[in-house]
Amino acid sequence: MLAGAASATGVAVIIDVFRACSLVAHALAAGASRVLPVAGIDEARALKAVLPEALLAGERYAKPLPGFDCGNSPTEVLARPLAGRTIIHTTHAGTQGLTAAAQSAERVFTGAFVNAAATVAAVRTLSPTVVTLVAMGQEAREPCVEDEVCAALLATRLGAGPFADSFDEADLTARLRAAPAAAKFFDPAADWAPEGDFALCAALDQLPFAVALGRSDEGWLELRRWPA
Repeated sequence: MLAGAASATGVAVIIDVFRACSLVAHALAAGASRVLPVAGIDEARALKAVLPEALLAGERYAKPLPGFDCGNSPTEVLARPLAGRTIIHTTHAGTQGLTAAAQSAERVFTGAFVNAAATVAAVRTLSPTVVTLVAMGQEAREPCVEDEVCAALLATRLGAGPFADSFDEADLTARLRAAPAAAKFFDPAADWAPEGDFALCAALDQLPFAVALGRSDEGWLELRRWPA
């Protein structure tokens, strides 16, 4: 969670499956040029004033923020024109972890199922001495099934950790469907979390690139495809 992100060393993977890191990967695959992760709501709004053509996306307690272009929904973001576009993104857990890890880790990647294989390949390419997997959890305050399972999957594929020899991918979709945080995707009243988001977040190894955190020419934190 947030403390783990802030103390991450070596190569860090910040995991937020439902939905921040999944959204970023899908948006970049759909043609967005970059995603600027920011911790604060006011900071995001200020950045939008500097970049008025950017798409302003974000949430708190999973719900969209007033005045934002869209929430933290991959389905909603993918419905927008994204080719060549910058996205400004702030969320309760994922962007908090990314901005925190940027202060201590040598390299930071996002973690999600949709590009898990590519993320593992990217980490291996760097031959790091230390890999820090950070499951951001529910609102960055308590563990959640989907992020813990993703961390276990990545650890297994990296050949490290307590799950290295025991993780079973066969029932992955069912395990994610049963996660408490998945209930909102199937609740008709939660129109801010469409059912399509679940499929986009649960898709395994769909995208062939990792997502890496770096610095833009302007000095902002930015997420881009790895390799570019």
